[in-house]
Amino acid sequence: MINGVEFKQLVTNPDDRGFFREIIRSTDTFFQEGFGQWSHSYMFNGVIKAWHYHNIQTDWWYVAAGVMRVGLCDMRKESKTYMQVMDFMLGDLQPVQVLKIPPGIAHGCKTVQGPVNLFYITSHVYNPVDEIRIPHDDPGIGFDWFKGPEIK
Repeated sequence: MINGVEFKQLVTNPDDRGFFREIIRSTDTFFQEGFGQWSHSYMFNGVIKAWHYHNIQTDWWYVAAGVMRVGLCDMRKESKTYMQVMDFMLGDLQPVQVLKIPPGIAHGCKTVQGPVNLFYITSHVYNPVDEIRIPHDDPGIGFDWFKGPEIK
């Protein structure tokens, strides 16, 4: 687990009409950095968006539909988890949760089963100066976005 990356497990309240699920409250310690912008990314099957990170902005990701592979890499040289990588899925048939991505954590995603509806909140409004891009195939990270599921 990368230092500072958090997951908030969500509670689903189903009834005969469907379900209700609370995502984030302003009073959550998980959300202490606060609100800057709410965005929706709709991604077709097979789409890969990788890599970038922020020096100031925190992101909170919630996949409402579809399945998305997420890659994270700690780019913070002072961190005890520097250059550690995480690889996991968010969305349908996965644990119901919100992902918190702190500043300095490179992040990317791939639509595994799409389309994917990714809703995300950021702690600041979009600032292109705070979006540091890294090539998808950066050898220092060594993450294979084209790898498929493990054969068992």
